[in-house]
Amino acid sequence: MTENTNEALDIKKNSESNTESSAQKEKETDYRKVAIIGCGFVGASIAFTLMQRGIFSEMVLIDRDRKRAEGEALDISHGLPYSAPMEIYAGDYDDIADAALIIIAAGANQKPGETRLDLIDKNLAIFSQIIPEIKKRDCKGILMVVTNPVDILTYAAIKMSGFSPRRVIGSGTVLDTARLKYLIGRSLDVDARSVHAVIIGEHGDSELAVWSGANVSGIDLDHFCELRGIAHYKVTTQRLYTEVRDSAYEIIQRKGATYYGIAMAVAKIAESISRDEHSVLPVSALMNGEYGIEGMCLSIPSVVGAKGVEKVLEIPLSGTEQRELTASAKALSSALEHADKAAMELQ
Repeated sequence: MTENTNEALDIKKNSESNTESSAQKEKETDYRKVAIIGCGFVGASIAFTLMQRGIFSEMVLIDRDRKRAEGEALDISHGLPYSAPMEIYAGDYDDIADAALIIIAAGANQKPGETRLDLIDKNLAIFSQIIPEIKKRDCKGILMVVTNPVDILTYAAIKMSGFSPRRVIGSGTVLDTARLKYLIGRSLDVDARSVHAVIIGEHGDSELAVWSGANVSGIDLDHFCELRGIAHYKVTTQRLYTEVRDSAYEIIQRKGATYYGIAMAVAKIAESISRDEHSVLPVSALMNGEYGIEGMCLSIPSVVGAKGVEKVLEIPLSGTEQRELTASAKALSSALEHADKAAMELQ
């Protein structure tokens, strides 16, 4: 064999090695793959909604009850002939390593009479088992927290995982905002998709509606009410806000849990990530001085895309709304201190 032949073989070998290396890098993150941890009512509803939307081509379901995950995967898969092609299966934590999006829906359910903050200790204990498993796999995808209290647990996930804060998103007040739009639309007899309004702050009892920026297709809400011949709408706004804030309690009292609405909200966030839409959504994200708040996660309109939270937006607020947001942050800070202590004890 000549020297030139040896060189040619070496070049070919190096080329094949580089190709394999490139292929491995490409497989590091599969942007069409999603993992869902927790297959209770919420996790299963999210899985079903994502299947219907056709956002991903591969979905792995993980639950401490393996048979439950298998059952949900089978049940949802049987509808695939009427949807987009997708591989749906029950798996374990090794299957999440290349997922573009990991959704955590595992946790204790909110019971009648409980607030979301009452769930801190139970769900921190569950997260102390889940997050280290995710961290071990050196995942490069986005981590989305759905479990309540979502703002506290999003912060805990950032701390426990060591991930960049932009890669850890809480579902925040995306559902609350949808509820507000729905109720305004119903009250004004207009398509809820034409309503632009947002709920911010804690996803919980101290959340607030930003009425100062609310509009219907660009028409200021107050002016739109005048055009529709509706007087004294200010009285109605407080009732609508209360309905939004207490929606979960009302649903839990009637059927034991909420899961369809949150599943659709999560699908919207997943869509923005998977398709790099740069959508503006009130997700729970780490605050870094916005509105004078830092060191905690709050639900604030943010630009969301393939890299996670691209930018937390400091939208204009009235003086009253600014004070209410500050109060919401203070309400959450005491719970956060408790969560920090509990997390330290669990480590």
